[in-house]
Amino acid sequence: MTSLTTPEPDDDRADPPFMADERESLESWLELYRTTLPLKIAGLTAEQLCERPVSPSTLSLLGVTRHLTKVEHYWFTSVVAGIEAPALYCEHDPDGDFNNIGTEHALADVARFHEEVAGARDRARAVSDLSAPLLGRRRGQEVNLRWVYVHMIEEYARHLGHVDLLREAVDGTTGY
Repeated sequence: MTSLTTPEPDDDRADPPFMADERESLESWLELYRTTLPLKIAGLTAEQLCERPVSPSTLSLLGVTRHLTKVEHYWFTSVVAGIEAPALYCEHDPDGDFNNIGTEHALADVARFHEEVAGARDRARAVSDLSAPLLGRRRGQEVNLRWVYVHMIEEYARHLGHVDLLREAVDGTTGY
């Protein structure tokens, strides 16, 4: 078994403010979820990240991490910034983010999550108006940053629930 493990970040999350404007509220909820994923997978080996412990599901902690990396990349690179970029992990398989996992790149995939989130933050900061059409489109349709933020909050909320169950099945850890 590999002795390297995912980083164990400090839990410095803060509850989103109760009295915030729209942008601060949306960004603080998204940040809460973005900073929760690394806590939920902290201290795991590559082998543990790749386990698929809930049969018949093929979900793994690494698959969910890669999926969230892919959606950060898609929404904030292709749609927010309007940069043509291929989908991560899905060159030959539309579900490659979930399916094509391996211990040989597991820890690098976790590091890629952090890189994509940092880039996504920068790209969103460049947009001053939540209501303005973004540079890229979603299936040919205009979309604004407000919609992207709400969608990303929903995406994280759903998948962090999966991560809770997967982590408990992998090593009994609950919480965060």
